[in-house]
Amino acid sequence: MQRYFLDEPFNQEKEITITGENARHISKVMRMTTGDRIVVVSNNIAYICEILSVGQEIVVKQTGETIPSSEMPIQVHIACGLPKGDKLEFIAQKGTELGMYALIPFSAERSIVKWDEKKGEKKTERLQKIAQEAAEQSHRNHVPTISNPISFKQLIRTLSNYDVVFIADEEDAKKEVRTRFADKLKKVYDNELKSILLIFGPEGGISRNEAQSLLDAGAETMSLGPRILRAETAPLYALSAISYEFE
Repeated sequence: MQRYFLDEPFNQEKEITITGENARHISKVMRMTTGDRIVVVSNNIAYICEILSVGQEIVVKQTGETIPSSEMPIQVHIACGLPKGDKLEFIAQKGTELGMYALIPFSAERSIVKWDEKKGEKKTERLQKIAQEAAEQSHRNHVPTISNPISFKQLIRTLSNYDVVFIADEEDAKKEVRTRFADKLKKVYDNELKSILLIFGPEGGISRNEAQSLLDAGAETMSLGPRILRAETAPLYALSAISYEFE
């Protein structure tokens, strides 16, 4: 069944009116009619609904059935140093499919890309739309929040909001004795922690000054193996590892 995310709640009759792009998609693209069923996600709950009427607005009603949540048991936030090209779009899409809870781009010391404030709002809207479409496709109950880019100093100030913070540091991968990510995830699992922030650098990686500042603020290093991963690959590798450990 096709899945749609709505911000507003159901009314007392357990009905909801779908408008705008979602309504056009139901009637014009999917060509659904009265009696067809869809999934409406409201307040992170996926309700199976029956279409009552089709027009410029679509009215649907709960059938009384819901679909179990496919969300990770831990909230994984991804902070990425601004990468080049369309890599942020790739991370937003694939990260959503792999269970990412939120994406926080930040301006890193080695970021080549400079965020254009004039076009920034539209870029963030596009990233949010990509995340929503990926959430619909992968049957998520939550659409990851895509933040506007922040500075490195702002990122440091957010670290206390998370139960644990890990840095993907390529220097750690070069060591003969590495900090195994699996061992650190085991501790997170055993202690029943609820939120993780994973920090990744841009193409040039995290600078030594940034790494030290993050460690001083309470972050830990994580090793994703002996190979150096691309900026857009590392977050997906880490999400897969977390999914394996927790799911």
